[in-house]
Amino acid sequence: MSVRKLIAIDFDGTILNSHNEISEENVRVIKKAMQQGHIVMILTGRQPESIREEMAKYGLDLPFGANNGTEVYAEGKLLEQTSLTHSQNQKVAFAVEEENVPYKISTNMGVFAPKNWSERLEKVLSSGRVPQEYLKDVNFKKMTQPPEKLGQKMFERLEEFIERKEILPLKYLILAFDPEQKTRLLRKLASIEEISITHSAPFNIEVMNMNGNKGNGLKVLANYYRIPLENTVAIGDEANDIAMFKAAGLAIAMGNASEEVRKASDVVTLSNDENGVAYAIENYVLK
Repeated sequence: MSVRKLIAIDFDGTILNSHNEISEENVRVIKKAMQQGHIVMILTGRQPESIREEMAKYGLDLPFGANNGTEVYAEGKLLEQTSLTHSQNQKVAFAVEEENVPYKISTNMGVFAPKNWSERLEKVLSSGRVPQEYLKDVNFKKMTQPPEKLGQKMFERLEEFIERKEILPLKYLILAFDPEQKTRLLRKLASIEEISITHSAPFNIEVMNMNGNKGNGLKVLANYYRIPLENTVAIGDEANDIAMFKAAGLAIAMGNASEEVRKASDVVTLSNDENGVAYAIENYVLK
């Protein structure tokens, strides 16, 4: 048999096409790779429940990294969880509250958002400060779904919420539609020690602990399956994939990837609407 590889695949904009579906061709090639002894994992900014639900539709049961690799699961077990420290959490929370932006906190107990999330969103969208291209972005509709519609939990007062010891904050997903406000927020966040800041759309900011990123998620699973990092492959399309590109032996950008992601990759495959994942696995792993 050829060398066993670990293939890490991002979800939105990568394995999911623009209709938010995994094509039959992608499913077929993933199963073919697994039959040949390779390990295929999902590595995404999504929550564990959302990943499991999506995979079940296509009869896929893959190990995965959720919330940008801050939680890594294999064979039904949680292998690693990387949360923000109490001090980091307080500082990030203070920065987002000061700017009054809509945000969600992914935790070990699900996703939480401020009770007035929708009002905050409405306020910025009606401010006249949002660039038109943000409203046309493929992620706009997905990221502006109200928390209550998604069954997410709401809190009244952030101060009380962050003092709850049983809740581990894994990732902040902040919507920063006003470019000036986004610049201010990034400046405030940059002064917080040992956090990792990335994005998966032009108008969002994702904040994790320094060790909570897709690169670390890839390393955890490679270690678990005893696969050397040079035998790992990462496929993605957005800035939050760059950390796994740096860790992987081979980094593959989607045809629809942003310019910064293409620059960080070794090769570029077809787009997510042209079965780019299947093409990449067939041509760069199985051949």
